[in-house]
Amino acid sequence: MEKLFNIKLSKIYPLLVAKAQKKNRSEEEVIACITWLTGYDEEKIKNILLSDITYKDFFVNAPCMNEKRYLVKGSICGVKIEAIEDPIYKDIRILDKLIDDLAKGKSLEKLLP
Repeated sequence: MEKLFNIKLSKIYPLLVAKAQKKNRSEEEVIACITWLTGYDEEKIKNILLSDITYKDFFVNAPCMNEKRYLVKGSICGVKIEAIEDPIYKDIRILDKLIDDLAKGKSLEKLLP
């Protein structure tokens, strides 16, 4: 977990986008998921990507984590999101789940409760 926390967001973001784009989804849809979850707007996300912010700090410093994020259920990497105790790790896995479901063809309207 600590290793994941310390990776720079600028290293992870392209992986999230690539996962979505492999299934004909757009970077804008990835940004929509991130915006919904964290409260960052697109301009702020683009500026943060130019910095050395870690993945953990990106979530810790989020302006407004969506209260409905706990409605996102399911498993990611074989672990049920509901069973994750660390709040930051849970938020990271919620984003992973959103991007996975986006890549599986779910619409943003169904993804973002």
